[in-house]
Amino acid sequence: MDNIVDSLDNAYQEFVVAAANVLEAKEISGGQKTAATDDALENFKQKWELFRVSCDQAEEFVESVKQRIGSECLVDEATGSLSGKSGQAGTTGLPHISAVRLEQMSKAVRCIVIGLQQGSGTSAGAAHAHPSAPFDARFSEDAAP
Repeated sequence: MDNIVDSLDNAYQEFVVAAANVLEAKEISGGQKTAATDDALENFKQKWELFRVSCDQAEEFVESVKQRIGSECLVDEATGSLSGKSGQAGTTGLPHISAVRLEQMSKAVRCIVIGLQQGSGTSAGAAHAHPSAPFDARFSEDAAP
């Protein structure tokens, strides 16, 4: 995480310096287009792109951490791991499921979402399109009617 923050900070600082260089070059040239202003603008564009890439990487990292934390909380809730922590009782009223079962359901949902994003049409077709079916026939609620 420190590397991401440092990278973002460095890219920002370079971007700000490049912006200042553009303003300085324009002031020196009296607002006229010169080779120096063109070079400063080109450098500014490069630093802007690098800054955007750093921002995207930081955003991706934050999203991955959010997903990981959310997944861990979901697993804890589903498996009842929270009931032993901090004196909390499992008050959701939902039956606890195993982490393996939760992962199977999560994979099934991902397969359906991917199928829908690819325009496969029906969610049932998307679930059956993958040879490694994520559902386990040992669970009665997954059995076909």
